[in-house]
Amino acid sequence: MGILTDRWPRDDGARVARITVDNQAKINILNSALSRELRSAITTIADDEGLRAIVLTGAGDRAFIGGADITEMAALTPETAKEFISTLHEVCQAIRDAPVPVIARIKGYCLGGGLEVAVACDLRVAAVGSTYSMPEVQVGIPSVIEAALLPSLIGWSKTRELLYTGAMMDAEQAVACGLINKLVSPGDLDDAVNLWLDGIVSAGPRAIRLQKELMRKWESLRLDQAIRAGIDTFASAYETDEPTDRMTKFLKRAR
Repeated sequence: MGILTDRWPRDDGARVARITVDNQAKINILNSALSRELRSAITTIADDEGLRAIVLTGAGDRAFIGGADITEMAALTPETAKEFISTLHEVCQAIRDAPVPVIARIKGYCLGGGLEVAVACDLRVAAVGSTYSMPEVQVGIPSVIEAALLPSLIGWSKTRELLYTGAMMDAEQAVACGLINKLVSPGDLDDAVNLWLDGIVSAGPRAIRLQKELMRKWESLRLDQAIRAGIDTFASAYETDEPTDRMTKFLKRAR
């Protein structure tokens, strides 16, 4: 049991990391210790200036992350509850703060805190047969922290349905409402991830980092402020030679 970190096997040599939550005996649920380990793995990898992307997945075929540890939560007090949920939030925050795109590679169950981790990622690809829910109210607690991201993905109506009922959503429903970007057969998951990685690593490394930083700003800015932030970001792209070099090469190929 633990958090496994390795390089995604790419022929082009791009530095892409894969992080695997491995708690297969308990459908990869996160207790406090595993959450802290996962947060540390993400922040450590994110410090690599040559990193191009992160792929986050769960070990085995049964689950991406099956939620937070109910055994641990059953013994919480108001004081320890705040610490427990803050630790899980810090995992999601580390994903959102990573300077490169984070791809959730999903098989099996993606429940509760696991779904919050998934929606904190930039992109989500899932296998047919995967299932999703926010079942917290059924065990006496509200859905919190990064569940706040759901309305921007699936709308307020579908968010209310998930959070008020704890109902299970199948993979086809998840992709139809926008929770999942892409749905593929289980055997095609890695190919789907690599297709996204092809696009990411062929792009300008600094451009991708600037794009993610800007999109994070867009989430909290008014439209006029978001546009102004984009103008500033566009100008800052020219603080290195990346745009000039890439545009010059493009123009040569176009002739």
